[in-house]
Amino acid sequence: MRLLLVEDERDTADALSWGLAAEGYVVDMADNGVDGLWKATENAYDVIVLDVMLPGLDGYQVAARLREAGRWTPILMLTAMDDDLDHAEGLDSGADDYLSKPFSYPVLLAHLRSLTRRALGARPAVLAGAGLALDPAGRTATRDGVPLDLTSREVAVLEYLLRHKGHVVSKTELLAHCWDVNFDGEPAVAEVLMHRLRRKIERPGGPPVIQTVRGEGYIIRDDAT
Repeated sequence: MRLLLVEDERDTADALSWGLAAEGYVVDMADNGVDGLWKATENAYDVIVLDVMLPGLDGYQVAARLREAGRWTPILMLTAMDDDLDHAEGLDSGADDYLSKPFSYPVLLAHLRSLTRRALGARPAVLAGAGLALDPAGRTATRDGVPLDLTSREVAVLEYLLRHKGHVVSKTELLAHCWDVNFDGEPAVAEVLMHRLRRKIERPGGPPVIQTVRGEGYIIRDDAT
């Protein structure tokens, strides 16, 4: 899951980025409102964590301009101001949720899970298909009830494929959503990871769970058993 973090306090941004990456999020960062607005406009994110007090443009302005541009990515707004009017302004400007500083990290994660479940309709707590079951919150996966030992990146790729079950996902999409914006390696890295992921989830001699569509990408179908 790809997340944009717009926060100008460097220590806070680094700590949040490190923790979110450990939870399996692909994190892009901006330290001012202008860059945050540009990144949120130019890239596809599953959720945006947006501080209020930012140089350039404040969080209220960033949220309002995104909504005016028709960008409906869920926004969790962070602020040190804990006033009812500030909360109201944040929500009225286009934010979907609001969290006051200081906050506990587990509460932040719970807010993010809630936002992404609500985005574009209800999202299931557990993603399933072709004998696989993946819990995005717990970052755990099983095949026919047997736990799988997956890295954070493998979980991210499998989650994206399961969320788009029945549809072909290109390498370009996987790189955009499962690697951060600073990735400048070869697209073949997706092939390498896919090979490793298949070795962990597929049975020797059995049909492929993750199928390759030549020249297009990868797909998980429910009838792959």
